[in-house]
Amino acid sequence: MQLAEKVRSAGATIVAITNVADGPLAKLAQVPIVIPSTLDHAISVVTYTTLALAAGILGASVTGSFTEPMIGALRGGIAAAGRAIPGWQQQIAESAWLMPSATTYFLARGASLGSAHEARLMWEEGAKSPATAMGSASFRHGPQEMIAKGCRFGVWIDGAQRENDLAMARDLRKLGAMVLLIGQELPEDAVDLVLQLPGIPFEWQFVIDIIPAQLAADRLAALSGVDCDMFRWCSFVVEDDGGLLPNSSVPGKS
Repeated sequence: MQLAEKVRSAGATIVAITNVADGPLAKLAQVPIVIPSTLDHAISVVTYTTLALAAGILGASVTGSFTEPMIGALRGGIAAAGRAIPGWQQQIAESAWLMPSATTYFLARGASLGSAHEARLMWEEGAKSPATAMGSASFRHGPQEMIAKGCRFGVWIDGAQRENDLAMARDLRKLGAMVLLIGQELPEDAVDLVLQLPGIPFEWQFVIDIIPAQLAADRLAALSGVDCDMFRWCSFVVEDDGGLLPNSSVPGKS
């Protein structure tokens, strides 16, 4: 909000995408886009998808690419993803890919990179388990040295560099890592766990490709015996940058 106030005072126009109609951001913005979805209890699940979708629609509308055929394809893909959830849950429950306390690497390209970073947050905040996320290309320039038997990788396959990323996933498995793939029209026997996405334009895949990761995070929390809807150390609203625990003192401040 402090940044938004400075931006507006400099004469810029603020377009706010929020699901809090009476919140300070919606009130400050000249163009508030209010999404009719409720706040999540703790980690962002519904709000992540709806706000990301709204931002995508805004961008596509500005560029004139949000056409009726695109809208129809998007609606069909979202509806099909809803029907796929029970099958994904069963696959995840029957797979050995999840392991409590294991460090998990999430890799992706393009818009799906947002899903990889959101998955990392869900692992850390919800399942209380260590994780990291980065672009698939960045991983190949050094970080791959950490690969060892039993490491967990979650990889999103989108329309960009598809064959290269499938080859990377196969090599990860050859090196002893356990690999999850999320994407469209994937080879079923490529890795340890394949969660197929229904057909949707690749530039909109990010809208649904976070859902399998959300289901996996929920399952990992249950396997780990933790409550994915509650914070252990973090407050629901972080109000300062000092310390981690309540009433932490900062040197030089009373």
